[in-house]
Amino acid sequence: MPAMTAETLTRTVQEFLSEASGAVVLENGAVVFDLAQAKYSISGEHNRCLLHLWSAERNAVRRVLDAEVKNGTLRLAVQRLGQAKPSKLEICPERDRRTPTARRASRAAYEQKLRRALDRHFPEFKVIRLTSGVDLEKSFGPVYTRALIRQGRTAFAVLGANAQETQASIDASLTFGILWLDVCRQAQANNVLVEGLKMFVPAAKSMLVRERMANLNRAAAKWFLYELSERDDSLVEIDCSDRGNVATRLVHAFDERAARERFKESIAIVQQILPNCEMAMLSPVEIAFRWRGLEFARARLGCLPGSFLTTEEIVFGVGAEEKILDNRNEAQFAALVNSLREVRHPYGPHQHALWRMHPERWLESLVLGDVSIIDERLDASYPYSQVPAFSASDRAMIDVLTITHEGRLAVIELKADEDIHLPLQGLDYWSRVEWHHARGEFSRFGYFEGRELSKERPLLFLVAPALHIHPSTDTLLRYISPDIEWEFVGIGERWREGVKVVFRKHCEDRQCGRDMLRLRSA
Repeated sequence: MPAMTAETLTRTVQEFLSEASGAVVLENGAVVFDLAQAKYSISGEHNRCLLHLWSAERNAVRRVLDAEVKNGTLRLAVQRLGQAKPSKLEICPERDRRTPTARRASRAAYEQKLRRALDRHFPEFKVIRLTSGVDLEKSFGPVYTRALIRQGRTAFAVLGANAQETQASIDASLTFGILWLDVCRQAQANNVLVEGLKMFVPAAKSMLVRERMANLNRAAAKWFLYELSERDDSLVEIDCSDRGNVATRLVHAFDERAARERFKESIAIVQQILPNCEMAMLSPVEIAFRWRGLEFARARLGCLPGSFLTTEEIVFGVGAEEKILDNRNEAQFAALVNSLREVRHPYGPHQHALWRMHPERWLESLVLGDVSIIDERLDASYPYSQVPAFSASDRAMIDVLTITHEGRLAVIELKADEDIHLPLQGLDYWSRVEWHHARGEFSRFGYFEGRELSKERPLLFLVAPALHIHPSTDTLLRYISPDIEWEFVGIGERWREGVKVVFRKHCEDRQCGRDMLRLRSA
């Protein structure tokens, strides 16, 4: 088989990375870059394919000699600059890099460890069911071990995750714990009272689960969270009622007028090519340019080579790809912008990568244009997007934060596709907003300048296309604390042509004796 040309190698790597925003890069079996935080650039000039990767921790340049996609992983033969001997680089789209065999082995071993822990710490209960089998009809995969323990006419649902699972899987475990509790209650309705849920997570990995569990309905079930050490089967119960150490911080609001003045030259350059592009202030020294929510360039302050002086520069690319704009790649930048204009519009080619990328950001850009389309109570004058303050799991931004005409805070969580985690993810962001609001930090840190904020707790809006709502959503909403005022907003499937509300579901109906939610035409 003939060797791949530099042009073919460049295209292969670019196409793979454009679809793998959360990929990890491995060298000699160790993770060296996480593309959720790192950046990359690819050059195919001078008959060589060069891959440049960098992050806050390290910087690497590799010449790509060969490329192969196998089992969803991009395997590269690369050469370090200055070294003759090639080496291997792997780019994996999933952070869990274990083989299927290794995953099955660790999960089977955990089943026995969890059984021993239950027998040891809850001797009065009998384990009457324990499984990690797949049940796709009820949304259960093999990641979590599920059990039911019983004492007389009382029982508890049990769900655990082993220490080999990713942090993202552990953070998501409460969603499946609630669903397992509901399944157990339905299955045991005529036999026992399933009082609640006991969650088991690895030591030092319970933070997000604890925050979410703190905002569940304690009248609907009893909630318990434990950290289980698999080494010695020791168990520590986590107090979910203590919210004194919430893992969140708030940065000061940026002066948008000052940032626009600082980057007026860069803004002029970009707007000359794409006049109606969106701009977002990321920090006092960085501004992002987006087209229908998709970021394609940034202006920032960088250091002049060999000095401490700063200079204004524009970088461009989609996803984690990034190149500094200069005379040599102006045509490449213009080609990217033209592709965005031609492809990323409501009637563009649906199979094109640029059309499909980041649909939630596209939806967010439409909502930011007028938040009152979600609810007429919302004030369109004060929307904040991607607030850079909320450290939750691997996502660190809230979609939209705004206020009502009366000054009440409102959190809007958006999903463009079916997502089982929408209710608890929205709950997570709501709890952080509520925590900062209770301490008066939004006004003190420069948000909603000139407006007096209501002392009421924030509203929570969950927004998704009407035909892309996960079937488990109703069940999960039923277990959210009645102290939280939420509203589920279903929008039309053709939202790219304009967001239209087609139905609403309200938390008030959850507290009635009827079916949990009532549809109300918009």
